[in-house]
Amino acid sequence: MNNYRTTYDAVGGLEGLRQITEVFYTNVQKHPLLAPLFPEDIEPVKDKQMKFLSQFFGGPSLYTDEYGNPMMRARHLPFPITPAHADAWLDCMRRALAETDLPGELQQFVLDRLSGPARHFVNTTNEQET
Repeated sequence: MNNYRTTYDAVGGLEGLRQITEVFYTNVQKHPLLAPLFPEDIEPVKDKQMKFLSQFFGGPSLYTDEYGNPMMRARHLPFPITPAHADAWLDCMRRALAETDLPGELQQFVLDRLSGPARHFVNTTNEQET
């Protein structure tokens, strides 16, 4: 990542994030724990995720420009998110990153950066709510 100004640049900018997001949500839609949390029409979710990741990784503030302050924890509160959900989400992202040609060190960096927010969204430990 040393030759890049931001993680956004290192992953290939918006096009790189679009590719990662596509594969990620393909994984999510197949995941028995995660799929029920998402709408059947996943396209708007993919678009929001890509825009959020753009600014999260140092690119244009596309999400904030369109939707305002991300307030991601608050936006996720209506959904029961357990530690198992966070782990599953991170695993889907790990698998999506593994399908890219990004260096392993960069893949791990991206995953590490996303681990904090994924765990921050946990709002219940009650597996029965899922």
